[in-house]
Amino acid sequence: MVENLRASRAAEAQALDQQRIIAADLSRTVENLHHTTNQLTEANGELEAFSFSVSHDLRAPLRAIDGFSRLLEEDVGAQLEPEAQRYLTQIRQNAQRMGALIDDLLSFSRTGRQELHRQPIAPNAVIQIILQDLAPQLEGRQVELVIGDLPMCEADPSLFQQIWVNLLSNAIKYTRARALARIEVGAQTQDSAVIYFIRDNGAGFDMRYSEKLFGVFQRLHPPQEYEGTGIGLALVQRIIHRHGGRIWAEAEVDHGATFYFTLAEASSNG
Repeated sequence: MVENLRASRAAEAQALDQQRIIAADLSRTVENLHHTTNQLTEANGELEAFSFSVSHDLRAPLRAIDGFSRLLEEDVGAQLEPEAQRYLTQIRQNAQRMGALIDDLLSFSRTGRQELHRQPIAPNAVIQIILQDLAPQLEGRQVELVIGDLPMCEADPSLFQQIWVNLLSNAIKYTRARALARIEVGAQTQDSAVIYFIRDNGAGFDMRYSEKLFGVFQRLHPPQEYEGTGIGLALVQRIIHRHGGRIWAEAEVDHGATFYFTLAEASSNG
């Protein structure tokens, strides 16, 4: 019996030693994760600062290139050979394309640092204002717009507007080849969460590549067919994540796409 007691105490001591080893390993792991997280946060901040600085410094020379090439085109464009005129046009187009890319990069960079100012928002009012601004893109087209009754939410007004500017612009752009385009905006409730959506009957995309949708500079369509910088959806995702929500999409090639997103409650931290 004494031997059994000694064996039991030895087993308990061994178990305690193992627990101490496991606890020490966990402590080191947590400490390493904390250190790695701090390093990633610092690196991300430096990357965003670098992106902002480079993008900001590039704007002035690009404006100069576009401005002077425009003046050259106006002053002596008619005297140039057709080939030279084409070169001049390409210079302007590429300068403007790069300018749009830089503007999008600046917006993407600022979104990561911008403080959220949540307040009650009526999505329908926001969408109507955006559609007025996008009206020139609808001229000469047959577009059926179906805007549902969207519930109120709490979000940063300027960032919330940016979400819909990008999603509506994309829907208008990717339905361009349709004789009759249809764009539907609505909301549904699932497990007490409000899910906003925008659905179109446009070009769609292959769901096998859906993980690329929200990456910076990722495009699922050739730029020759649909213009863009490849940053818009990455910006939308960042804004939604900052609000504590999520975004996803469903689509089929040549049969349109639907984008869904949620926003967290106002109590969530931005």
